[in-house]
Formats: sequence, C-alpha cells, structure tokens
Amino acid sequence: MRRESETILGKISRIMIYFINMTGKQKGILSILLSAFGFALMAAFVRMADCHGESLSAFQKGFFRNIIAFAIALAIFLRTKKRRAILSTKISKALILRSLLGTIGIFSNFYALSHIPIAQGQALNKTAPFFTILCAWGFLGEKPSGKDFLKIAIGFAGALMVVKPDSIAISPASFLGLLGGAAAGAAYACLRKLGKENCDPSFVILFFSAFSTVVSLPFMAFDFRPMSVAQIFILSGAGLSAAAGQFGITLAYRFAKPKEIAVYDYSNLIFTLVLGLAFFGQMPQTIPLIGIIVIIIAAALPQDAAERRMRTSQGASTTGETNRETP
Repeated sequence: MRRESETILGKISRIMIYFINMTGKQKGILSILLSAFGFALMAAFVRMADCHGESLSAFQKGFFRNIIAFAIALAIFLRTKKRRAILSTKISKALILRSLLGTIGIFSNFYALSHIPIAQGQALNKTAPFFTILCAWGFLGEKPSGKDFLKIAIGFAGALMVVKPDSIAISPASFLGLLGGAAAGAAYACLRKLGKENCDPSFVILFFSAFSTVVSLPFMAFDFRPMSVAQIFILSGAGLSAAAGQFGITLAYRFAKPKEIAVYDYSNLIFTLVLGLAFFGQMPQTIPLIGIIVIIIAAALPQDAAERRMRTSQGASTTGETNRETP
C-alpha cells in the first residue's frame, strides 16, 4: 500500500513538473481543452438527468447549476480584499442586461440539451461569438469588417444546417438553442461595456450568479418535480462541471493571449459529440454534422484587429469570473 501511494505521488509530481515547464501557450491550450471538456460533461449531465427519474424542466436544472455557481462565486468574492468598496459599485443597466441575457442563455441552452442531440445543442450555443460581433456593433458602435461579416455568414449557414436539416420548420428546441447562443453573445457584448466602465469582474460574476439563481426560483416552483437521489447527484455534477469549465477558461486566458488559444474552445463540440454517442447513442445526421464542422471553420478563420480586441476584453473579464454560461 505504501509503495502504491508513493508511486501515485511520484506520478503526480512528474505531471506537475511537466506542467510547470510548459510554455504559456501550451498551458493555455491545455487549460482551454480541459475547460471544453468540463462544459461537454455539463451538457451530458443535463441530458442524463432525465434518464434517471421524472423529466425535469430547464428551470429546475438551471437552478442547480446556478446555485452551485453562486456558492463558488460568493466564496471567491469573500476572499477579495476590496469587497467593501466593490459592494458600493453602482448597478448599471449594462450589468442588469448582462445578467438577464446570461440567464436566458442558460435556460435556453438547457432546454435544447434536453430535447435535441447534445452535440447539436452545444453547436448552436457556440454561435455566441458571431452574435457578439453584431451586438457590439449595435451596443458599442464597433462596426464589423468585411471579414467579420464573412465569418458571421458562414457561421449562421452552419447553424441553419444544424437547426433544420430535413424540414422547413424549426423545432422549438433548435430555436431555443439558437436563442441561447444569441443571448450569450449579447451578454458577452455587455461584458465589453462593463469592462469599459471598469466594473469589477468579481462583482459582475457574483451579481449574475445571484440574479440567475433568484430568477429561476419562481419558474422552478411553478413546475417543480420530485427528484431522485441520482438526479440530485447528476445535476450537482452538472454544476461542478460547469465550474470546472469556467476555472479552466479562466486559467487559459491568464496563461496565453485569446487570439492564440480561442479556437481550441471549439474542441467542446468534439467532446460533446463523443459523449453523446457514448452515453446516449446520439449521432447527428449528415447535414447537422456538416453544420457543426462549418461553425468550427467559421470560428477558426483569422481574426481582424477589432475582433481581437473584443476577444481580449472577454478574456480579461473571464479572468475574474467563475460562472460564464455554456452559454
């Protein structure tokens, strides 16, 4: 037993030494890959909850995700030395809008993940950066370039293939999945605005966590369904996975520049595709699968200076956040 423990400790020590010796970019890539896997696990847990008891609403699932995120955000905020000064911060319209849009993004994404293949649900959520570009134009006057419009067009073409592969009508779940991406994208544009207002990131995350938790309460109470022990553990896993995902992305943007690693965030779609196939036997049809690939290609296109500034702003904001939605 002693030899086994020494062997395990030795392996952990070697891994830590290897990580320390990595370059900043390598650490960033590893961290964002771990983040992508965390959010993929969250998506799988959200879907898995309905396999172990009565079907739950997106609001009830979202509450568990939000309450765990709030607990983590509160613990981090209480360790902030300037918390008294931060609490005197004026609650701006941008902060309220960011919280409202983020909450809509979570509930919409959770509904989609519960009703369509999780890889497709996550692909629709990953359209958020395209909506961010458009919302930054409307909210902040940051006009997209021709290359930005090309990325948006390609990304939306991919989303169109995902949401209605074989019919003219769009299913409610697909529509809400796309709405979740749009809401998340608009929320990220609000983060850009809050960054310009020098709003403390730890306060942004705490306010958003509290807002989303409180908002989910009446909806959950209206359609509350008894939960099995398995569902409680599964949804707790969803909350912890989301927190792990955010922790990973926080580290990633500390280690490396957003322009160097942002594209690796789309590995989330690959992880989700694998988990969906392994646990639920979900394999998207040919056209949605092509749509997922198209979205990844659009995201991987070279960035213009304006978009790099936007991503840098998002990266700076997430270094203080631990609760960004999957959205």
